[in-house]
Amino acid sequence: MNISGKTALVVVDFQGGDLSGPQAAYGLGQLEKAQAMVAECRAQGVPVVWIQEVHKPHLTDIGRELDGSEGPHCIEGNPGTEIATGLGPVGEEFHIRKRRYSAFFATELDIVLKSYGVENLILIGGFTDICILYTSVDAHQRDFFIRVATDLTSGSSIQAHDDALKMINYLQRDALVTSDEVMGWLAEPAPAV
Repeated sequence: MNISGKTALVVVDFQGGDLSGPQAAYGLGQLEKAQAMVAECRAQGVPVVWIQEVHKPHLTDIGRELDGSEGPHCIEGNPGTEIATGLGPVGEEFHIRKRRYSAFFATELDIVLKSYGVENLILIGGFTDICILYTSVDAHQRDFFIRVATDLTSGSSIQAHDDALKMINYLQRDALVTSDEVMGWLAEPAPAV
């Protein structure tokens, strides 16, 4: 994987609380791989930024999201809205709650990434066709290099997942990677300065 410059792992809406149930958006294999990637990023000093979509139960803050195919979702206090069990911020890691699909829209994400001096984003989470896609587009428009770990994202359907990955690849031809590629890159020794 060819990444130079400062990198951050952005965990976008890896939500669902306890992922052991049959309705979980992510499989346990994905959870274990995500946990390993987060741990390796922490060990290598790569900033980890947590994104969580959350809406108030009265839905005043959900805006036009109800105009599409989704009904009410990510409701504050609902166990399924919580970051997946076994994942989550530690110490001084940023935990950004958002009200729209893009992790950049009306949040402090851009400020946080700039404070770290980040040029590259590794994105994991979901849904590929919604929040990963919109976050990727906004990151691209802010001149970040994006890498989406395709096996650590989940779409609202297989077709939607695949279509979103095609759109992200259209933005940046090197954007699609696997978690194994990311883990290999993280294991490489830092270049001599």
